[in-house]
Amino acid sequence: MESATLTIEAQLQTTKKCQPQTGRAQKKVIELFRRADIEIDGHKPCDIHVNDARFYERVLRDGSLGFGEAYMLGWWDCDDIEEMCARAIGSGIEEALRPSPRALADVALAMLLNLQTRSRSKVVARRHYDLGNDFFGAMLDPAMQYSCAYFHGTADLARAQELKMELICKKLHLRPGDHLLDIGCGWGGLARFAAEHHGCRVTGITISAEQQAYAEAHCEGLPVEIRLQDYRDADGCYDAIASVGMFEHVGPKNHRTFMHSVRSLLKPGGLFLCHTITGNTTGGHPDRFISRHIFANSAIPSATEVLQSAEGLFVNEDMHNLGPYYVPTLRAWEAGFMRASEEFRSRFGEEFVRMWRFYLLSCSAAFRARRLQVFQFLFSRDALPLAHPLRIS
Repeated sequence: MESATLTIEAQLQTTKKCQPQTGRAQKKVIELFRRADIEIDGHKPCDIHVNDARFYERVLRDGSLGFGEAYMLGWWDCDDIEEMCARAIGSGIEEALRPSPRALADVALAMLLNLQTRSRSKVVARRHYDLGNDFFGAMLDPAMQYSCAYFHGTADLARAQELKMELICKKLHLRPGDHLLDIGCGWGGLARFAAEHHGCRVTGITISAEQQAYAEAHCEGLPVEIRLQDYRDADGCYDAIASVGMFEHVGPKNHRTFMHSVRSLLKPGGLFLCHTITGNTTGGHPDRFISRHIFANSAIPSATEVLQSAEGLFVNEDMHNLGPYYVPTLRAWEAGFMRASEEFRSRFGEEFVRMWRFYLLSCSAAFRARRLQVFQFLFSRDALPLAHPLRIS
């Protein structure tokens, strides 16, 4: 949080230089948002209320990053942020803005450098996942599932997450005695579920010390081992492998390495389920607000990129889009977060609370606008028999 806060404070020192441009910027921003039926200082719940005129220049200069950071600073408010962001995303406001030199530099670095090396991969653990188990516990379900739930015939988050874990176990055809590897096991919810309900032995790996400590306690007494380990260092031989909400942290320069690692760990005839957020276009650049303030060095793949990374290594048995279910998932997380917001405000400050609220609601909006999806890819190491059931949903 320190580096992000310093970045925003630095913006405050430079914005006064931009005041002569404010009139032109205001007109441009008003026109852009009107395309999405969003008014500045209008009366609809989705209209934006500007508290500081520096908002206009900030948006034109830095797009979604500037928009999100301006909200963190209190430069604008909105009664229905999710609806407003869904309209803005759907109308293509971001694409209508000319990228600033700084934005182009960020994109170039993401394309040229491997931002997800062993050392860099630990940054997201330190800044995000190690915020504290109590922090995530206030927001998530009792199983601490930090990925899209499966709201299939239920409106309850805890039940929807149980259904998601059961769906994964059934797709992997887990049987008693099978050894499951959970890559990016988080707080151990899936590991515990597979051990308790399907009689599996489970090895989970995570790069977060906070997650490892919680998962070990959560799975105590079960045949579960939790390792603090990078996927590139994993060893062993497993009947099935799952990776849920982790592939987004692998990075395009490592996609093929990841798939090679999984194949080397999977027994002949084994199944691998990769549950990941995907974008609609290949080669898209990371959202700068998310990369800077939420998930450092993350990169959302397209479905094509996932399939290409597995080409020649696995047979793609099934693709299942759960994307629409992320809207109620994120809404439930935001509700839990806001119930504990006073505590978080005293611990982390007002900017932090506004940052997380904007993150959760803008992400929900992106799934509503169908700019983001969630796919469960089911891969086999060797082609399944034709009579094998391919999908359970």
